[in-house]
Amino acid sequence: MRLALLNNLSLPRACLVALLAGALNVLSFAPFFIWPIQILSLALMFLLVVGHPDWNKKQVAKLGFCYAFGTMALGVSWLTIAMTRYGGMPWLLSILFVGLLAAYMALYIMAAFVLSRILQNRWRLSLRSMLLIALPALLMLCEFLRSYVFTGFPWLAVGYAHTVSPLAGFAPVIGVYGLAGLSAVIAGALVLLLVDTQIRWGATALIVAIFGAGFGLQQVEWTHAHGAPLSVRLAQGNIDQGEKFSVEFVDRTLQMYAGMITEQPADIIAVPETAIPILTSQLPPDYLSGLQSFAANSRSQVFVGVAIDDGDNKYANSVLGLGANSDVGTSGKTYRYDKHHLVPFGEFVPTGFRWFVNLMKIPLGEFSNPGVVQPAMPVKDQRVMPNICYEDLFGDEIAQQLRAQHSGATGAATILLNMSNLAWYGDSIAMPQHLQISQMRALETGRPMLRSTNTGATAIIDAKGKVQASLPFLVKGSLSGQVQGMQGLTPYIRFGDAPALLVSGMALLALSLIARRRQS
Repeated sequence: MRLALLNNLSLPRACLVALLAGALNVLSFAPFFIWPIQILSLALMFLLVVGHPDWNKKQVAKLGFCYAFGTMALGVSWLTIAMTRYGGMPWLLSILFVGLLAAYMALYIMAAFVLSRILQNRWRLSLRSMLLIALPALLMLCEFLRSYVFTGFPWLAVGYAHTVSPLAGFAPVIGVYGLAGLSAVIAGALVLLLVDTQIRWGATALIVAIFGAGFGLQQVEWTHAHGAPLSVRLAQGNIDQGEKFSVEFVDRTLQMYAGMITEQPADIIAVPETAIPILTSQLPPDYLSGLQSFAANSRSQVFVGVAIDDGDNKYANSVLGLGANSDVGTSGKTYRYDKHHLVPFGEFVPTGFRWFVNLMKIPLGEFSNPGVVQPAMPVKDQRVMPNICYEDLFGDEIAQQLRAQHSGATGAATILLNMSNLAWYGDSIAMPQHLQISQMRALETGRPMLRSTNTGATAIIDAKGKVQASLPFLVKGSLSGQVQGMQGLTPYIRFGDAPALLVSGMALLALSLIARRRQS
């Protein structure tokens, strides 16, 4: 076996290469969509790790950290906009905090590389076992952990790069974290093509088989059309975040959204997250009832993003559903969905971090949590399931909702609806990145995803994850179109992330058993 040419790099130079590879990896995600970069950057990292078998776990940790930090720091740099432009934080301090967040996010990928080196030494793993089993399994498991530890922040998870690649066919089966494992297997096979002449044909066959299977799975119809298509109008108010909560702009905002809602009827009309910029207890008495009258008279179903005051200092970031069967002010008759996956520092304050929120001066800082499973709203013969802002990052939670609804009397939702406000992040890549995340949820569930946002990306995504229509970013307007509801359960809805986790766990267990037998 021959190792790659990079094995002569010193650790500092290897770390610099890793940092640059991580930064370039951002190009594999939206809005660039150069997905091969994601696999090639992983292959380069694998090559650096296996090409230096003498490096200990601390040296490998530095290498893995540099790679992941390059991706995370550049990929979420838009967070500085919220902190400085709208939070009043000094630039240097905002860069420091984003750097700390990126460093935290990088720890998970770093852990995958460190653990692989520990297992390689302890179990005496062959190069093939290392590249095709240990590294892919650990990478997938660590990516999964990033979505749950400390409430989770799986932005720029490896699998999101593959919404437009042949691997997208696997999304309804194994989800975004399973895609991370598969892409790592391909990266490992690419390295074997370079360093192991005895397995080149096998490695090539493996790569072709994975891509071929992905293409084949894209032809499978996991879900089927349900009922007739519905007409849709999705509002994009384009209200600057600096004005949104200002007292002098509240009346104008209320009038604008009332006008956008009542402009013309549609089966589904949606306005963004917290489109109503004040608490329900502060609204004019006839505001919601006026929208309700329009919805009932026009046979429309209106989804309104609003912060609800439940009294006793209890608040919720919510969606109210207004329609013919709703009655504002009557308990039990108005559809309501409450955001359950709350944003740390924006919607709840983690213990010991009140000082940080005080620095940012962002309003509406604490909300209640109703739990994951909530009902969908019926719209004609369809059922619409909202999610708010970055809740659509958590595919397993959406699968859990659909699974629970399927076992109920009304059945699972046929349409997903994301209502977001990314105005905090200006004209940045946060908007196309979030759109790509919604595309992954559509792929995993086999259901269309509607998006109504303040500044973008407002879009209609079909059940195959394709954007059918969208509005330009940072413009005021309404997106009109049609959406076809889908029924049925994909494997991912049925089992969530469990199959991918089980396969990874069993692969590592098998390596452990083989190592014990070899050492006995």
